[in-house]
Amino acid sequence: MTDKPQAPAKQPEASPCASLEAAAVAAYLEANPDFFVEHDELLPALRIPHQRGDTVSLVERQMKILRERNIEMRHRLSQLMDVARDNDRLFDKTRRLILALLDAGSLEDLTIAVEDSLRQDFQVPFVSLILFSDNPMPVGRWVKGSEAQTAIGGLLSEGKTISGTLREHELDFLFGEDQRVQIGSTAVVALSHQGLHGVLAIASRDPQHYKSTVGTLFLTYIAEVLSRSLPRFTSALRAVR
Repeated sequence: MTDKPQAPAKQPEASPCASLEAAAVAAYLEANPDFFVEHDELLPALRIPHQRGDTVSLVERQMKILRERNIEMRHRLSQLMDVARDNDRLFDKTRRLILALLDAGSLEDLTIAVEDSLRQDFQVPFVSLILFSDNPMPVGRWVKGSEAQTAIGGLLSEGKTISGTLREHELDFLFGEDQRVQIGSTAVVALSHQGLHGVLAIASRDPQHYKSTVGTLFLTYIAEVLSRSLPRFTSALRAVR
């Protein structure tokens, strides 16, 4: 007696989910993040490729992603904290300088306060404060306005703080030839208030220290306060002369 050939086993009908596009499934899971919490019996059946070619569970993969994001966020937070601490120290130094400018009793006190603060407190190796006038005063460095225009007119015309690499003749005017050869980058801000004009420049040996994109908010602020403090003393000196 021969056995009758058996009919091929009936294949299970495809689940309705099988016809869904991957994007639709992803959208559904994104809209229902608790899906696998309520259907955790499905987790053992899930297999997700790992970078090494292995497989890991969805929970393991999710934990890995969360750990990576946590590390990234902590790194960003650390960077923000570093910037905040730097700005706090910079603000404190600026505050002390502004108070020294307000307390200055003479033009000499004023110029000394600026130069000492920038060199010692701010640790700036090269500082130059130049005032413009056809009638030089006995304190500080004064040059004629026409001379300044010829040497650094391009810097003054910008009307804002400039940072980066300057040309040799500009550095010679601001810092002198001896210091010029040591300078890698510079920040320059014009002074102007009540008819008084001048320039405040600081420099570093590092060519990247004062890049063209560096923030100059504090230097601009110092220059604005200095510009408003200088006429108190220069006007008095002009009257004496």
